[in-house]
Amino acid sequence: MAKNIMIQGTMSNAGKSLLAAGLCRIFHQDGYQTAPFKSQNMALNSFITRDGGEMGRAQVVQAEAAGIDPDVRMNPVLLKPTTDVGSQVIVNGQVQGNMNAMEYYRRKREYIPAVMEAYQSLDREFDIIVIEGAGSPAEINLKQEDIVNMGLAKMVHAPVLLVGDIDRGGVFAQLYGTVALLEEEERALVRGTVVNKFRGDRKILEPGLKILEDLCKVPVVGVVPYLHVDIDDEDSLTERFGRDSSRKAVDIAVIRLPRISNFSDFSPLERYENVSLRYVEHPGQLHQPDLILLPGTKSTIADLLWMRQNGLEAAVLHAASAGTLIFGICGGYQMLGSRISDPEGVEAASVTSVAGMNLLDMETVFEGEKVQVQTSGVFSGIEGVLSGLNGLAYQGYEIHMGRNRRDRELPVRTKGNIYGSYIHGIFDAPGITDTILKAICAQKGIPFESLGTFDQKQYKEQQYDLLADMVRANLDMDYIYRIMGLKDE
Repeated sequence: MAKNIMIQGTMSNAGKSLLAAGLCRIFHQDGYQTAPFKSQNMALNSFITRDGGEMGRAQVVQAEAAGIDPDVRMNPVLLKPTTDVGSQVIVNGQVQGNMNAMEYYRRKREYIPAVMEAYQSLDREFDIIVIEGAGSPAEINLKQEDIVNMGLAKMVHAPVLLVGDIDRGGVFAQLYGTVALLEEEERALVRGTVVNKFRGDRKILEPGLKILEDLCKVPVVGVVPYLHVDIDDEDSLTERFGRDSSRKAVDIAVIRLPRISNFSDFSPLERYENVSLRYVEHPGQLHQPDLILLPGTKSTIADLLWMRQNGLEAAVLHAASAGTLIFGICGGYQMLGSRISDPEGVEAASVTSVAGMNLLDMETVFEGEKVQVQTSGVFSGIEGVLSGLNGLAYQGYEIHMGRNRRDRELPVRTKGNIYGSYIHGIFDAPGITDTILKAICAQKGIPFESLGTFDQKQYKEQQYDLLADMVRANLDMDYIYRIMGLKDE
């Protein structure tokens, strides 16, 4: 049986995912076969595994950090919000349907067998399982049906590290208040606290840390600094959306849709020193970019109507007519067609049919069965400025309910300066991003070398190692190994 450790937080975005990834990398470096696990994840950023299952990207990142392939058993329940009160429910990688929040809450315990079967299967194959909680374990209105925080910790007998976010302020109240709201049996599972995202001199914290240990009756296992690592974030709480919006030698604008998903598709474009990748929410922010990206979305029709109402659609159409490169991925690709129809109400939107932007010759019809598959091949048939992609190998994955009414679906559909694809991760393979940026540089008359280049795979591995180094240096790893039973206490 595997040893385990669970990372819970005082709130969403306390840094659980990143710390769990850091521990996965440390255990991997130390020679242990390690797997991540999150019983229930709510996120629009998802991934398709080799066998066609869908899972949250946070556990994909953690699996990569652990040096293993992602597997849906690492995230047996995934909730993808479709509205403010409802989500698409995915169990063991497959869609179960849409449910509103109350329905899912009533039925949540039905998924315990699937959660435990997935966990026990990993338990038989790995040395260590790093478990991530969700939100806060002190949501006293939800604890009765909990399957992701203390409810899961009790089921798998996991020691818990409770993480607080000092960057938001009130970290002592966060940690002590959370522990105080736990039941006695739950408090016994908390073996330590972690102060996360610290900026400053730890000596200033020391008096408070001692008092916190006395109050919580467990040690402070570490004070982790604000981590400046370039690793994909879990969901739309990411700081990526609020970063510097200044325009550089090559300027790329991503339309920040209300229900944006899989924005990690664009990570390869962010690595170049002289390329700006900005997230745009209204027409005044668009300016005159060299490339406009329309990302994936969980609600294509609703988000297209949002663009139409706030003027962004008109701004994109104006840019397209002026020759600006437009590239849509998945839902953003569907928006570029002539019409989007949802006769079965798959997206649960109030409108079931809407005209598209009419930039590509295609119609999209939503059907009940989701396409979820990994895909690879060689680009062909691409015209225009990006024709240099032809002959390059690509790989990625598709997740969509819509079907296009065309005789044959190409990896990239083109019409003049307009490009679209269903493939998430399409920019990841070697040479693809460089080719796109070289084409833009040629248009602008600037040398591609001025942008700076990098090796995507090597860069990612370096970032995981940097994360592990920072986590190892600031957590008491001897203590963690002891509470896991891998060293004598």
